[in-house]
Amino acid sequence: MAEVIKDINRDNRENKVSKDAKDNFVDHVISVRRVTKVTKGGKRFSFSAVVVTGDKCGQIGIASGKSREVASAIAKAINKARKTLIQVPLRGDTVPYNVEGKHGASKVVIRSASKGTGVIAGGAVRSLMDALGVKDVLTKSLGSANSQNVAKATLNALAKLRTAKHLAKLRGKTVLEITSGGQKNVTA
Repeated sequence: MAEVIKDINRDNRENKVSKDAKDNFVDHVISVRRVTKVTKGGKRFSFSAVVVTGDKCGQIGIASGKSREVASAIAKAINKARKTLIQVPLRGDTVPYNVEGKHGASKVVIRSASKGTGVIAGGAVRSLMDALGVKDVLTKSLGSANSQNVAKATLNALAKLRTAKHLAKLRGKTVLEITSGGQKNVTA
């Protein structure tokens, strides 16, 4: 099982973008678990995989798949993740503003960063940021370190992001009024 996961992760690093022309998604395996069901005839093994997929342009999805084999569990998870993509607004190579998300006992804080900072994140959060296409971001994972919960908390935080145009429409103002802090430029 460990060899299969290493091969898949090596393939992900070598082929950031799939060779297929119709889709240019990046897939990262967050976790693979072996599940055992004890029956009258003995133990029955199966695998569950959590995968994140994204197009490096603001679309991201996460899903889990279950199967008797590792490769088919990962394939099922990838198919589910591509069906549940969400659009995340970005500002250049970072997030537009600071946001935090929670899932279970995990909490993730995501902060926008200046150009050249890089991705300051670990584990599951780093995989999500790579699939999203974010190059400059500061993150902190608090609470439980369970990779599945951390990934879902990160997705929760990213789902809270809104564009300036959307926020202006909700508030009944223009984008200029929101971005200037409500101050009117008065020239004497």
